Amino acid sequence: MRLAWLIARRFRQGTSKQGFLSFISASSTIGIALGCAVLIAALSMMNGFNQVLQNKLLAVVPQIEYSAVEGALDNWELVAEIAERNPQVVATAPGVNATVMVQTQSTFHGIQVRGVSAEHEQKVSSLSDYVSKEDWQLWQQKGGLLLGAGLAEKLDLEVGDSVSLLTPEKSERGFRSPERVRLQVTGLFQFGGQIDYHNAYVSLDTAINELDFARDVSSVRLRVKDVFSAPAVARQVGNELPELVYLDDWTRSHGHLYRDIELVRWVVYLVLILVMAVACFNIVSTLIMTVAKKRSQIAMLKTLGMKDKTLLQSFVLQGVMNGLYGVVIGCVCGILLAQFLPSIMLTLETWFNFDVLSSDIYFVGEVPSEWIWSDVFLVAGVALLMSLLATLYPAWRAVKVEPAKALHQSI
Repeated sequence: MRLAWLIARRFRQGTSKQGFLSFISASSTIGIALGCAVLIAALSMMNGFNQVLQNKLLAVVPQIEYSAVEGALDNWELVAEIAERNPQVVATAPGVNATVMVQTQSTFHGIQVRGVSAEHEQKVSSLSDYVSKEDWQLWQQKGGLLLGAGLAEKLDLEVGDSVSLLTPEKSERGFRSPERVRLQVTGLFQFGGQIDYHNAYVSLDTAINELDFARDVSSVRLRVKDVFSAPAVARQVGNELPELVYLDDWTRSHGHLYRDIELVRWVVYLVLILVMAVACFNIVSTLIMTVAKKRSQIAMLKTLGMKDKTLLQSFVLQGVMNGLYGVVIGCVCGILLAQFLPSIMLTLETWFNFDVLSSDIYFVGEVPSEWIWSDVFLVAGVALLMSLLATLYPAWRAVKVEPAKALHQSI
C-alpha cells in the first residue's frame, strides 16, 4: 500500500504539470466540493424548516383534536382522562370552535374563533409565547377577544377597540339567523402567516355563555411527545372513547407542509448528487488520459515486477485523492454556509430590498438553518463512494496494459 501511495502521488504531481489534465483534475475537485457544500447547506435549510414546523407551527395548531359530532361532548372530562392514559399524550385541553363573521363599520371578515381555557391552553400550545405579557394578562383578567395581529391591522383595530361578531343561531324553523355579539379586543397575537388573519381566541366561558357556540365543551385537544406519532395515537385513543367523535390530527390539516419539505429534500438530494456524478466523470477522464500518457511508465513498472494489485491501488488512490480534497473543502464550506445562512439571506434581503419569505404568507419570516453531523457524514460518504467507483474502470485499464506492446509503441 505504501508503494501504491508513492506512485499515486508521483502520477498526480505529473498530472498537475500538464495544462489540460490539470484543468480537468481541478474541475473534478471543484465540482465535488461545490456539490458537497450546496447539498449540506440545502439539507440544513430543510432541517431548519422541519424544526420550525415542529417547534412553532405544531406548537400552536392542534396536534390531535376530538370534536363532538353535534353540539357538545357528553363528557369531555372522561375523554381527557382516557387520552391522558396514553403514554404518548403530554396534556389535554378543552375547547369550543366556531366560524364567525367580524364586522367593523361596513367591513366583514370570516374567522375561526376558538374558546379556550387559558390555564389548560398553556399546556397544549405555545400561544402565550406570541402574545405580549401585558396583553396575555389583560386577556386572562378581562376576557374579550384575542385577535391575530395581521387581521387587526387589516381591520384597523387596536387593543381596547370593540368589534362585532356575527354568530349563527338556529331559529325555530331550522334556519340560521346571525346573532350580533360585541366584544372588546383585549390582546393581539403575532404568529406569522395566515393564522394571524384567520384565527382569534376567546375564553371558554365567553364562547359558551356569551357567544353561545355550544352548551358545553365541544372539543378536546391533545399534545403528544412525538408529533409524528399523532395519527397512531389519535386512532388508539379514539378506539377507547365511549362516544362518537370527529377525529383530526395535524397531518390532515397541515401535513402537506411536511410532505412538501420532504419532497424538496429528495429533489435536492437527486439534483446535487447528479452534480457530483458529473464531477466524478472528470475523475474518470483524468485517469483515463493519465493511463494513456503513462503507458510506457506503467509497462516499465510491470516489467520490474510490480503486481497488478499495487498498480490498481495506485490509480484508485490517485482518483480518491481528488474526491477527498473536494469532500474536505466542500464539507468545511458547507458547514460554514449552513451556520451563517440566515445572516447571509438577511443581508441579501437588505441589499436588494426584497423578502425571501414573507411573514404575511408563511409561518416563518426568515430562512432557517440547522446542520447536523449525520447529514455531513452522509454527504461525505456518498461523494467518496462515487469518487471510488469512478476510479475502478481507469484502474482496470491500467492493469490491462501489456508491457511488451506498450514499450514497443513508445520507441
